[in-house]
Amino acid sequence: MKPRAKRKITIRDVAELVDVHHSTVSRALSPNKRDQISPAVVKKVEKAAEQLGYFPNLVASSLKQNRSFAVGVLVPDLTNPVFPPIIRGIQDTAEAAGLTVITANTDDEEAKERSALKTMQGRSIDGIIIATALREDPIVEECIRNEIPFVLVNRTVDRDDVNAVVIDEQFGINSILEHLIGLKHRRIAHIAGPDHTSTGHERAAAFAAYLNSKGLPSDLIETTEKFTIEEGRRGLRRLLARDNTCTAVVASNDLLALGCMDEMKELGMLVPDNMSISGYDDIQFLERMNPALTSVLVPKYEMGSQATKILLNMLEGKSTSPVLQRMRPRLVVRNSTATASR
Repeated sequence: MKPRAKRKITIRDVAELVDVHHSTVSRALSPNKRDQISPAVVKKVEKAAEQLGYFPNLVASSLKQNRSFAVGVLVPDLTNPVFPPIIRGIQDTAEAAGLTVITANTDDEEAKERSALKTMQGRSIDGIIIATALREDPIVEECIRNEIPFVLVNRTVDRDDVNAVVIDEQFGINSILEHLIGLKHRRIAHIAGPDHTSTGHERAAAFAAYLNSKGLPSDLIETTEKFTIEEGRRGLRRLLARDNTCTAVVASNDLLALGCMDEMKELGMLVPDNMSISGYDDIQFLERMNPALTSVLVPKYEMGSQATKILLNMLEGKSTSPVLQRMRPRLVVRNSTATASR
């Protein structure tokens, strides 16, 4: 004899246990609507739902509202420590609004980005947060063509009609250069990130503009292909091969800075005795290095959270005109920078 199938608990069972209307239960269990009823009732409903083993039917809700309650996130490199805090900011904010986050690592390759976007479209995501954008980005163009709600984070594109949360790169670079010039450095070099990214391009442009404004040489720039440690080593190697008179190097991100420090160690040079090195992003554990790396602290978690809030406003029809938000970074001085040596 077959065992009888256990009856599925419904929203009406929860309502009966709490002695409220089933619509009240629905609102209490919806992150977007629970503020419409008292916290005491929400607590009773949640307790009853847990007691009965009731879980909202997300598939049915999705069909009813024509939404998946899921957002996608494209990141270029999950091994880069700058991105996990951004993703955490996205996830915390999205989950608080009742949304699921689907994250895809693309290795900064267009084919992988297209594949990930297609997969997310197949799951009918409500919108997408893009951390992979190039200055001229085919994925962004595809989202615009297909009317997929999206927000850029950390990087942006060379057009004004998009929503993006990025860093005030000029302020960040200026703060490093003010610090180094205050330490008597006059020959300052820049290991720049890839020029096809807004972060690489804008930081290099800000570097040159600030030194020009101070009447100092601004031509000591080596552009790299990727934001990696190995590219940092190669960049410094090329720089020293053409000019070994610089006393400080501003790297476009912390991984490039770590590569510079590795290359200096290989050459028997000391940081900061022979050359000061600074980074950008202020990834985790820099303070535990020896020497600890001077860097620009980027509010990574806050960027992810803010990008998600903008996307949520778009999904709820509250946003009309594009928003470009530049968040202000902060210089963190450690002992990889010091007074210029003779």
